[in-house]
Order: sequence, then C-alpha cells, then structure tokens
Amino acid sequence: MGVGKTTIGKQLAGLLNRPFVDVDTEIESRCGTDIQWIFDREGEQGFRSRESKVLEDIVAASSASVIATGGGVVLKSANRETLQKNGQIVYLSASKEQLYERMRKDKSRPLLQVDNRQEVIDKLLKLRDPLYREVADLVFLSEGGQASKVAKRLLEALAKL
Repeated sequence: MGVGKTTIGKQLAGLLNRPFVDVDTEIESRCGTDIQWIFDREGEQGFRSRESKVLEDIVAASSASVIATGGGVVLKSANRETLQKNGQIVYLSASKEQLYERMRKDKSRPLLQVDNRQEVIDKLLKLRDPLYREVADLVFLSEGGQASKVAKRLLEALAKL
C-alpha cells in the first residue's frame, strides 16, 4: 500500500508497450462503487473474495500485461500461487518512513482510516512483507524520484533477471 504499484505499473507498461491492468480499479468497475463502500458493506473478507476472483479473471484474460495488485492480495495462498504461475512478480517496496509520509493524509484506503496509521502500516508490513518476498522474482525499492525514472530503473532490473 502506497509504494506506487499503479503509478509505476502504468509507466512500466508504457515502456514495455503492454497493457496495464489494476486489480482494484477492475473491482470498482465491476461493482460500480469504490473499495471503501465494499469494505463498509462486506468487510475485508468480502473484499478479499472479490479481489481473488478478479485476479483469476485478469490473469486468465491478460497475457503479457503489467498487473498492479492490491497490497493485500498476497494474504491468500491461492492468490500467491496464481501470481507465481503466471509471470514475473515484482515486489515494490519502500521504507516505513516513506510509507508513513505517502499515506499521512490518504482518505481512500479503508485500512488506514484509524487514529494511528503508523501502527497499522507497521502491522501490515510485518504480515505482508514476508509473503511478498516469498513469491517475488524481484524485490525493488520504489523510492527515488519521479515514477517515470523509477519505472526505467525497474525495467533495467527486470532485464537482468
């Protein structure tokens, strides 16, 4: 959450001349509402079920695409398996301090609508970081400048795999 999956993903897709698909955007499109509403009505479990279904559909329909997943997609082992079987996985990472700063005023992320955002970010990182590292072909630090420059550095790193 907040590492630039969508922003950098779009840039990378452009550099690769491939389609870009964002799982969260696709969920919102299919549901006709935003993710916050889904969380409010169905809870995180309901959202995660929708996320898994959309991920499966996207992977089945989108060969050679750059796909930005939601940050929590790795929580389900079936999702991790789907990702591993269907392409290279890049774990975009950032320091806690950078995430704190990027998410300081964010109103769009349901899990961060709490008084102590740093505590939530710490818990999410502790839970999700090992799962991403388990499945990633590349762990890439997404800090350090404009998204276009970060995407170019990412493309260079992917070329070395």
